[in-house]
Amino acid sequence: MAHRVRVIEDGSVTTTPGFEAAGIAAGIKADGAPDLALVRSAQSCVGAAVFTTNLFQAAPVVYDRATLHRNPTGLRGVVINSGCANACTGDQGLRDAEATAAAAAQHLGGASGDYMVMSTGVIGQLLPMDVLLAGVETAARGLATTVEAGHRAARAIMTTDTVPKEMAVQVETETARFTVAGMAKGAGMISPNMATLLVVFTTDAIIDHDLAQQALLTAVDASLNMITIDGDMSTNDTALLLANGEADMPRIASAQSAEYAAFCDGLTRVAVGLAQGLVRDGEGATRFIEIRVTGAANRAEARQIGMAVANSALVKTAIYGQDANWGRIVCAVGYAGVPLDPNAVRVWLGELELVRDGGPHQIDEERASEILAQTDIPIRIDLGRGDTEVTVWTSDLSHAYVDINAHYRT
Repeated sequence: MAHRVRVIEDGSVTTTPGFEAAGIAAGIKADGAPDLALVRSAQSCVGAAVFTTNLFQAAPVVYDRATLHRNPTGLRGVVINSGCANACTGDQGLRDAEATAAAAAQHLGGASGDYMVMSTGVIGQLLPMDVLLAGVETAARGLATTVEAGHRAARAIMTTDTVPKEMAVQVETETARFTVAGMAKGAGMISPNMATLLVVFTTDAIIDHDLAQQALLTAVDASLNMITIDGDMSTNDTALLLANGEADMPRIASAQSAEYAAFCDGLTRVAVGLAQGLVRDGEGATRFIEIRVTGAANRAEARQIGMAVANSALVKTAIYGQDANWGRIVCAVGYAGVPLDPNAVRVWLGELELVRDGGPHQIDEERASEILAQTDIPIRIDLGRGDTEVTVWTSDLSHAYVDINAHYRT
């Protein structure tokens, strides 16, 4: 059974029927920028989530893990603040996360265990709870189902981001039509092995919890686990999926069903779009780099090679300087920890093959400079070991990245 995935122009999390959102300036950020977002469903939702594997997990991550375990099919929404990560804040941080969820229940209805909590910003600072709780009340009064309300929520979760990241698609099969939408924030501290900083997906699909979790893991593995900006993994990374079941369709209850395949495709399409948006808006980024690793024996080694190249400061600075220093690429391939024959490895910059048979091939400096002057930089590395391939996305490393992170708290 064929399915179709159509991108919805100007989409936001509220493009999904049954969801409303708000984004306000509560006063958490000293500069008065928007810093508090709410996303709520009119109906209870099946939830799924993927969290950071950093051992220093922020209080909202600890709270959300427990909440999802207790209430996987009765979630109503999420409260997200920027400006303070509520990470490394001890028992008080966990109490503050719980109080935030309780405030959402008070003003939005339901129980505190119906709401997830996310935070992003500076690590090691307590939330200004008087400001945050007043903000939850204000934002609750401003909830709306308009697309612009979703846009406001996406802007409110930004930290060093320069633009919001949002996407929505409509998925159609012979028996179903549903929407998948998402918003994300993140521009630095991005090299997760789970998701990336904060991501919220909304859908009106009817799907069992176990399959929703499985689909989210699949989508994350193909998208948010394939990006890196600086090689650092956040303490707060969370990707949350809320499925309110309002679509007119049969329940997705089998991983072998055509509807499940269509759902995974739609969710992955949104996740990839958000992931690429995160890389394009990386702190100080001037280039979007796509690294395609082909000819691998398996997916794990292809990703390992791709991430080694993508995380190489020498590769990233060379691309920022528009220097076709292919030696840095093969160096990263060689130390990635994958056994291979160097003489079988081939490397392309765009259509220009730079490396073959263990040495230089078409070293056309003028053409290489033309390719590196573009905004999107394609690199292909063939390992000559098999027929598996993966694609990793990263950005270059500029002076601006150092400036942003040297003065992040000031």
